[in-house]
Amino acid sequence: MPLSKRIGRALSTKLTRVTLDRFVQAHATSARTLDIGAQNGPYGAFFPNRVALDLRPGRGVQILGDAQALGLMDETFDAVLCTEVLEHLPEPQRAIDEIYRVLKPGGTVLLTTRFLFPIHDAPHDYFRFTKYGLRHLLRRFEVLELNEEADSVGTLAILLQRLGMQADTVGGRPFRAGWLIAARLARPFRFLIAREYGDSRRLTPETGIMTSGYHLAAKKPLAVIGPTSAKE
Repeated sequence: MPLSKRIGRALSTKLTRVTLDRFVQAHATSARTLDIGAQNGPYGAFFPNRVALDLRPGRGVQILGDAQALGLMDETFDAVLCTEVLEHLPEPQRAIDEIYRVLKPGGTVLLTTRFLFPIHDAPHDYFRFTKYGLRHLLRRFEVLELNEEADSVGTLAILLQRLGMQADTVGGRPFRAGWLIAARLARPFRFLIAREYGDSRRLTPETGIMTSGYHLAAKKPLAVIGPTSAKE
């Protein structure tokens, strides 16, 4: 492959993909897994005993269905994988309730979603979530892990890269590459951020105030206390 093409491929490799792949691989399991939004099965190797569900047909998709109304039996899966789906659902709480329903007690949900990020897969892009919003949506689960995908400067790099991917730039292709190069140049300046706050008065210390998204692992409790639905 010519050097120019190798450089172009390196610059256009999604910055979000590296940490997302690492998160998913860290939670690989041979347990029975429901893969929601499976598309063409990018994580199939990490979940060999999976059932692949998507709204649209794709390579390896076994069930065509909606995450908000799964139509599957209660407590039939040990794990649920749901990557980059939640922001595309008009009723995300319904999807979380469905995940809770089909998981066995003690089962795990692995979920990734967006916070500061451009519109994508338009027009089916509905929501963005803070870590506090995610904890509310998954309030019946025990949250085991909730990590920012990128720090604030890393998110700026991601946004610059997405401009190169999703926008036409004056001057055409050579200037489009400028956004991709700027994304790579921005990341080393993370050291400039000493502390972040959750309010403009700087009263509440916070982390990841401008993260691009979140990676979350949560467990369905072994013993269910109280109503079985968040709506009850």
